[in-house]
Parts: sequence; C-alpha cells; structure tokens
Amino acid sequence: MQDEKIVELYWQRDESAISETQAKYENYLYKIAYNILSDKEDSFESVNDTYLAAWNSIPPHRPNVLSTYLGKLTRRISIDIFRKRNRIKRQASEYALSLNELEGCLSDDNSPEKDYEAKILGEVINAFLHTLSEDARNAFIGRYYFLDSVKDVANYCGISESKAKTLLFRTRNSLREYLEKEGFTI
Repeated sequence: MQDEKIVELYWQRDESAISETQAKYENYLYKIAYNILSDKEDSFESVNDTYLAAWNSIPPHRPNVLSTYLGKLTRRISIDIFRKRNRIKRQASEYALSLNELEGCLSDDNSPEKDYEAKILGEVINAFLHTLSEDARNAFIGRYYFLDSVKDVANYCGISESKAKTLLFRTRNSLREYLEKEGFTI
C-alpha cells in the first residue's frame, strides 16, 4: 500500500493503518532499533512503541515521507530505551560505538542554553553533508544517523571495511574542521 493511503488511514483513525505500517516497515524499523539497542526484545518493544507513537501523532501531523517519520520515531524511542537501560549497566551497541566515534566532533553539553546552538549545529552539519561525495555522505548518514555497522556501510557503499573505516575517519576529521571554520568550539 502506498504511504499516502496509510497516512490517510491514520487520519481516518482506521486501525488497519497500524497493520499496513507493520507490513510495509517492520523490517526497516527493527533494523534501526536493533542498531541502537543490540537486543531483540527491546528492539521489538521499540518498534511496537513506534506504532503507538505514530497512532498518537498522526493526526495532527501529516508526514510527507512516512518512512522517514517512522524512522525518526523509532530512533528517538530506541535511544530513550537505551538511555534508560544503560543507567544501570553499560552495554556495547552500534549507537554507543557511533557516539564514541563522533565524540571528538561534538560536545556533550545538554544544558537548556544550548538548544538554539544545537539547532544551528544541525543546520551546519546538514550543509557539511552537501559538500561530501555521494559515497562519503551515504557512509556518514548510514553510520551516524541510521547507526549501521561499519560492515553494513562498507557493503552498501561497495567498499572494503578498512576503506569504510578510513572514509568515516576522514569525514569526521573534515566535519571537525568544517565546524571549527563555522565558529563551533570542539
């Protein structure tokens, strides 16, 4: 079923919207959740919570790209689960690894005064991504937004894992330089 029809089912408050969403996007959403959580049960919980969040947020929102909207919901829910779970115990996951890799580029100041700066930072990073080659952009987004493993990034970019690691390393260094040029303190 096309996304526009699924969104329309949500707007009509037709419960088949959830089953249609599940049929079309379950694997995609599960992959995002699993890359963050590294746990089957928590990932399925996150995906199920995504369906509920979509039901509660459509309407009033009418997403232009349903897959992106659902991916953002899953990512946010999974990160919340990850944080809650890891208050008790640290556990390795693609989310933790990718955050560790980006540590040298971004600060960890979550104070309310930094909200506006974070928005500007997002816009600057978006502008930076447009300066990259398609392969570098896809690798960066795959690794640091979708939280794919380096192996997965290498596979869909058609390069070796070592070349993917090098590409990501160079892209992070370029990002650091770009941010410094734009006035961000690293």
